[in-house]
Amino acid sequence: MPKWIWGVLCSLAVAIMVVAWRVYNSGFKLQNTTYLYVDADDNVDSISQKIESQTAPESMRVFHLFAGLLNLKDRIRTGRYEVSPQHTMLNLIRDIRNHHEKPIMLVVPSTRTMDAMAGKLANQLMLDSASIEQYLKDEGNIKALGYTKETLPGLFIPNTYEVYWDVSIPKLMERMQKENAAFWNEERMNKLQEVSLYAGEEMTKEKVITLASIVDSETADDGEKPTIAALYMNRMRKPMALQSDPTVIFAVGDFSIRRVLHEHLKVESPYNTYRNLGLPPGPIRVPSIAGIDAVLNHDKNDYIYMCAKEDFSGTHNYAVSYGEHLRNAARYTKALNERGIRR
Repeated sequence: MPKWIWGVLCSLAVAIMVVAWRVYNSGFKLQNTTYLYVDADDNVDSISQKIESQTAPESMRVFHLFAGLLNLKDRIRTGRYEVSPQHTMLNLIRDIRNHHEKPIMLVVPSTRTMDAMAGKLANQLMLDSASIEQYLKDEGNIKALGYTKETLPGLFIPNTYEVYWDVSIPKLMERMQKENAAFWNEERMNKLQEVSLYAGEEMTKEKVITLASIVDSETADDGEKPTIAALYMNRMRKPMALQSDPTVIFAVGDFSIRRVLHEHLKVESPYNTYRNLGLPPGPIRVPSIAGIDAVLNHDKNDYIYMCAKEDFSGTHNYAVSYGEHLRNAARYTKALNERGIRR
């Protein structure tokens, strides 16, 4: 064979190898890592559109080549997939095909209602809020989780958890159960006996959570919470009605109320602690860790009464006697009137 033909063949082989190398290593023009979200409705075409619009690919032809060779259309897996400057298109397709997704840091917040919790979770996950709401309202699901409709908010421990974006609702709730069990460790469980002695009645985990939800609703100041927890247990020990305004607001179901009026106090509800002695049947919100620990590590004081400070700082004036409380309340009422807050 003439030498020039060998030269042509060698040049052609080199060219093919260069093209193959470029195709194999074709990646993304990115400065920082980004993430591609593949949901249950995606197909090869929609994934292609997401890649093109979100990840600055060097070549979409390479995507379609490898998507066809690896039969991606039949192996699409939902998830959150990392796309870094070092990633190649082949890496990404293999990740989607083999479900090599990256977890998210899920924030479980302290919410007033389970519907609000469903919305907050859905905003961070592939799940929709209606499906979560439906799951959390199903009596069979609630019972399987070990709760009642009233105590269900106690399942959630507000914190940040590493989970997969496409986690299913049952798997998510199973994770919440495990995190709850880890939170209620031996140290916290051992404190229930002392809390029971201080409150003058058996304080179960469920009761501590319920009281913590009231404490959280009274103040956002974590430093105040042990004081308020002790105050309410002082009332329980007497015994006398807790008379907690947040429980009335919960009973009325209008969280826009800023000023609890006599008409609100008349509402017929087991959550109205002006009309019913003792704790309500369940939490009035998902309590924070600070709120729960405030009950477990409560102050020891003689306070019976509390009233929001007239400076609207969010903290409170405390009183042992009713007369002192009336003076505190008069100052706060005056401040409300001056600001025109009628409800």
